[in-house]
Amino acid sequence: MRAAAGSRIPFLLIASRTLVHALLCPRASLRIEKVETSPEPEPGPAIRTVGLGKRYRSGDNEVAVFSDLNLQVEPGERLALVGESGAGKSTLLYLLGGLDRPSAGTIYFHHKEITVISDAELAEFRNRTIGFVWQNHSLLPEFSAQENVMMPLLIRGVPGAEAAARAQARLDEVGLRSRAGHRAGELSGGEQQRVALARALVSDPEVLLADEPTGNLDFRTGEMIMSLLADLHRSHRLTSIYVTHNLAFAARCDRVLELDRGAVRPWREGTSSENDASKDREYV
Repeated sequence: MRAAAGSRIPFLLIASRTLVHALLCPRASLRIEKVETSPEPEPGPAIRTVGLGKRYRSGDNEVAVFSDLNLQVEPGERLALVGESGAGKSTLLYLLGGLDRPSAGTIYFHHKEITVISDAELAEFRNRTIGFVWQNHSLLPEFSAQENVMMPLLIRGVPGAEAAARAQARLDEVGLRSRAGHRAGELSGGEQQRVALARALVSDPEVLLADEPTGNLDFRTGEMIMSLLADLHRSHRLTSIYVTHNLAFAARCDRVLELDRGAVRPWREGTSSENDASKDREYV
């Protein structure tokens, strides 16, 4: 018989802390320290970027993914980001989630500028404010569904019993009450993605960022995940941003933006970005 989740907490904290954080936040700093949290931000756009740019070194060359990108996302909005592979959608999502630093520009969550805070404060901010869902669910195969969902709370220092109860509540919410004790490798692809959704929401975040959440799923399972995302968005009063190639999924959102050749603009079905080379610098 498997040991209760609470009895394995010391092992989880000692053996997995660094590995877990690396998997949950692939490009983020691995060090989380306790910091003083800021007061609740004043009302305003949930997320706003000003002159955002990102460049990478490739050998002797510097590659600009995008520059002077201005974006505004309202509280409670469901926004879909579409565009060709390599356009920079995932890069933008990483920047908005504080998993990478921009080369230029600023990012605000309400009136909090996250581009100037320390790595430790940024890690704490991510853990409390943002939930992440990846195309690859990034579950730890040696741990149960419940233990995987507990991880963000354990990283924060929440007591094991409380973390276990909150994780179980989220698994119940995504329909996995009976699968809580099963290891990640014993679950189907759709079940694994539901565990990832429960993990993303266990910290009661304000913002949900999802990178191709249905990309590895069959049509029927993808439809179920899309419906679940919509339900969770409403019930948790989230601000959600989804990167997707699934235009049917994107069309269900409040707004769809296309990232193309370094510019972001409203997406319109049947239009080609090849016919619009302008780079509108107004907020979109």
